[in-house]
Order: sequence, then structure tokens, then C-alpha cells
Amino acid sequence: MSEATLNAIKDNPDDFAVQIADQIESFIVSVTEVAKGDDPDSAIPYLLLELSQLMLAGGRLGAHEDFVPVERYEPDIGPEADVDEMRLKLAALLDPVDVYSEVFDPYKPRTAPVASRLSDDLADVITDLRHGMAHYNEGRVSEALWWWQFSYLSNWGPTASAALRAIQSLVAHVRLDTPLDALDGLDTDSNADEDDGELEQEAGAVMAAEIGVPLGMQPERGGS
Repeated sequence: MSEATLNAIKDNPDDFAVQIADQIESFIVSVTEVAKGDDPDSAIPYLLLELSQLMLAGGRLGAHEDFVPVERYEPDIGPEADVDEMRLKLAALLDPVDVYSEVFDPYKPRTAPVASRLSDDLADVITDLRHGMAHYNEGRVSEALWWWQFSYLSNWGPTASAALRAIQSLVAHVRLDTPLDALDGLDTDSNADEDDGELEQEAGAVMAAEIGVPLGMQPERGGS
């Protein structure tokens, strides 16, 4: 695709590819900014909004008929950008609520919940989205749409929706003033230990203090 053709597509805000690319680029930029940690109190609300917007783009891709790339083999986009630094920054920012439980396949009978990390999920989603954006920025629009659609169904869609569900749950715990279940032992390489009420209260207190105000919670008033 020529540069003139690509520019013509980008200049049309109603074009499907432009809308999807804009939503994806917005997510990449926003999560990158959140990971910097400049505004930690607003991290959860921002992630709730951005993941919700991204899932709208994913839904549009999933509902669309299959995209077929122009070229038979995927062109080389060069080395993938390193997301380890972002992953580590997000893990530190989201501690102690980075780890959560998720059912990998809700249609598989008696599927046991597995532990996942929001920081891993967000970094993995960013990796998939950047891969397609590299094609898009090089003018390979059909390749970008094919990749975003395919990886939405196979990887970043389930990953982002799981992360969104976890963050929505965090927001609900804070706004509805309900304590978190015990988090002791809940890790990606171990089973949850449900005995530690002290850690449960600590995690709930951290959540309320750090994200309660940005979510509109009123601080408790002392007795007169």
C-alpha cells in the first residue's frame, strides 16, 4: 500500500481501520503513562476506562467478518519492543492487588481457577497490540487488521477481558465497601491460603486509601 493510500485512510475518521487503530493507540499510550507511576492514585480508574474502551475495539474486531491479509506470509516487523520494564513498573504500582484468580475457559467443565497478574496481562496485551500497530504504521492495514482480529480471539481478548473483570471487581470492593478475600499465598506459582484475615484487612485498607478517593469514596468521619 502506498503512503498516499495510507494517508488517505488515516485522513478518514469514519474508516473502520482508523477507528480501531486510534482506540488501540490510545490504550498503548495510556497504559504506558500509567506505568510511569506519576499518578498512582488514579491508576485503577484509568485502567478500568482504558480496558473498557479496548474491549469495545476488540468486540468490533470479533464481530467483523474475517480479515484476509494481502500478502501470503507475514512481513518481518523486526524485533519486538521490550515490555519487561513496563511489566515491573506495573507490578510495583499495583501491589498488593496485582495477583488475582481467573477461570481460563468458562466453557470447560470443572475448570479450576488459576492465579494471574494484572501486570503480566497488561504487558502481554501491549505486546500484541504493538505488533499490529507496527504493520499499520508501515501501511500494511489489512495485515494489521488481520493480526488484531486473530490475536483478539486467541490471546489479547481473553487476557484483557480477564484483567478488566479483576479491575472491575476491585472497584466494586472499594465502592461497595466490601472486604477482599484473604490474599495470603495467592500467587502465580502457588495456591491461595484462605486463613489470613489480617492480610485481607491490610489489602482492603490499601485499596481504600489509594484508589478510594479517585473513585469518589468519601473518607470516614470521626465521631463528634
